[in-house]
Amino acid sequence: MSYNRQSEQMSVNSSSHRATVYTREGCHLCDKAVEQLERFGLTPKLVDIDADDELKSEYDQCVPVVEIDGKIRFRGVMNEVLLKRILRS
Repeated sequence: MSYNRQSEQMSVNSSSHRATVYTREGCHLCDKAVEQLERFGLTPKLVDIDADDELKSEYDQCVPVVEIDGKIRFRGVMNEVLLKRILRS
């Protein structure tokens, strides 16, 4: 039996979800988080925390911070298994 990861990822219901990634320039983990979200069919809104003192104070050591449908779901590293569960709901 072959495993097709791409078809599994595309089977989630991503069209009804909104994603925001709190990021900063040069953050490789942020780039990876955006790539993961895009593989699941999302087009995340990117927010540069360094452009806002309040966001920088709150998320400085945590980026990327991924918000899905208004709720913070990931800080630092995304878990694809949990992402699939979130997007299937």
